[in-house]
Amino acid sequence: MFARIAHRYDLMNRLMTGGLDLRWRQQAIRACALPPDARALDVGAGTGDLAAEALRQRPGALVVGCDFTLPMMLRGRMKPGRERIQWVGGDALRLPFLDEGFDAVFSGFVMRNVADLDLAFREQARVVRPGGRVVCLEAIRPPRRWWAPFYRFYFHRVVPWIGAIVAGDRAAYTYLPQSVEAFFTLEELAHAMTRAGLILLEARTFMLGTVALVVGVKPSKR
Repeated sequence: MFARIAHRYDLMNRLMTGGLDLRWRQQAIRACALPPDARALDVGAGTGDLAAEALRQRPGALVVGCDFTLPMMLRGRMKPGRERIQWVGGDALRLPFLDEGFDAVFSGFVMRNVADLDLAFREQARVVRPGGRVVCLEAIRPPRRWWAPFYRFYFHRVVPWIGAIVAGDRAAYTYLPQSVEAFFTLEELAHAMTRAGLILLEARTFMLGTVALVVGVKPSKR
């Protein structure tokens, strides 16, 4: 599915969020607290939006983008300014990296698509160094508020229509709201991160509680 929509993936993200996703990605990378010469990993990198933001904030960093949807990474490689991203094909549930090799591991709108959320977080905790951070930016199950029906109308009716016109794939953008409705709340997502052995530093939301930023740190060795 992601291979089918790779050619319009970034454009659809901008359209669906009114460009706000760029600001959320900036805040996600700031939450990584990257040192100037950081080694950072973008899990489920797709076309490399988060990885590119990491390089923008830390030009001296080594940033790896890992994904198993090769057409997404190929599309990302063609984008200006992303030639310094180190692209690696790999599975989020079995990351092809040694233990404790990164200063930070981050993901954007990926974790609700993995088959085993706990295992994915454990893998991220494995490859980050002690004291390093794991940062998750994700769409979450919306809270029950007065505006929820309007949100669901937009997400379940308008977004698939836009997806059909812009990306030529209504099914992919019908899956998107369905995956969000079946996913966790902010509290559940934060708890999944702590189950992986990470210490929770921050858990907050954007866009009326529909997008979460959860930050954990790997305990230092004694």
